[in-house]
Amino acid sequence: MNSLYQLVTEAHAAIRPQVRVTPLDYSPLLTLMTECEIYLKCEHLQHTGSFKFRGAVNKIRLLNQDARQNGVITASTGNHGQALALAARSAGIPVTVFAPVSAAQVKLDAIRAYGAQIELVDGDALSAELEAAKQATLQGKPFISPYNDKYIIAGQGTAGIEMVEQQPDLDAVFVSVGGGGLISGIGAAFKHLSPKTQIIGCWPANATSMYASLKAGKIIEIDEQETLSDGTAGGIEPGSITFPLSQQVIDRYELVSEQEIRQAMRLIARTDRWMIEGAAGVALAAALKIAPEFKGKKIGVVLCGKNIVLEKFINAINDDE
Repeated sequence: MNSLYQLVTEAHAAIRPQVRVTPLDYSPLLTLMTECEIYLKCEHLQHTGSFKFRGAVNKIRLLNQDARQNGVITASTGNHGQALALAARSAGIPVTVFAPVSAAQVKLDAIRAYGAQIELVDGDALSAELEAAKQATLQGKPFISPYNDKYIIAGQGTAGIEMVEQQPDLDAVFVSVGGGGLISGIGAAFKHLSPKTQIIGCWPANATSMYASLKAGKIIEIDEQETLSDGTAGGIEPGSITFPLSQQVIDRYELVSEQEIRQAMRLIARTDRWMIEGAAGVALAAALKIAPEFKGKKIGVVLCGKNIVLEKFINAINDDE
């Protein structure tokens, strides 16, 4: 944990000015509704519309000359692919992104718009990761994992340092969990800078690969159902370093239903005029769910991204009205 925190602090100093310092916005209406002081970490306002750009920039800056000339390979359902494509384009590095055939077309189009090549893979996000890693080995190129990489994690953790700088006395922070890179990085920052802050991992009840693995004490495979939180869906790469890190940093686990995710997405559109993706809705839904336990306290909610197809967003917020 100490070594990861050191990498986070190094990234915090190194990735400016490419990476935005995103706002930690106080939400007066959500505060009034919940009787908690709610602060929204606006990672949906980061370049490419998600926190992923932090890790991508940090990883790209550390590549050796061979990797810069030959290019890199990664896997993504959208956000990581966009982030890495933009970070690599700025450095003149070719990128190939392996994505599941089920990935949203608008996200694939955005990846291509940033200059990356896309290879589609049958199966889920984990299948795309495994194929990308295989092809990277065959082609002699670096494979950049969306989460299973200490420099990616360190980049994501810079959001945690910013939160402490912006509001140093948060009682809890709610973070959506997929592969675990974001919460590992943010958790490492808070454990050193604000150890009293409770780190709460949040999952859609329909997609709980990391949650189930943490409960089992080892990485396991489970069947997941469709979820609005496609950014957190999919299995965990065998041997992922985020698994032991998540064990160390997460203080509490919370699951939310698809209805609770939709309600959170609709609510924040009304109260704060933000359009967020399902993964961001997961963290907010969890905060709203257990807000009575934090009455009068300060809580931070990481809005991790906004990359959702417009029609999907409209259908989600209108679904049960």
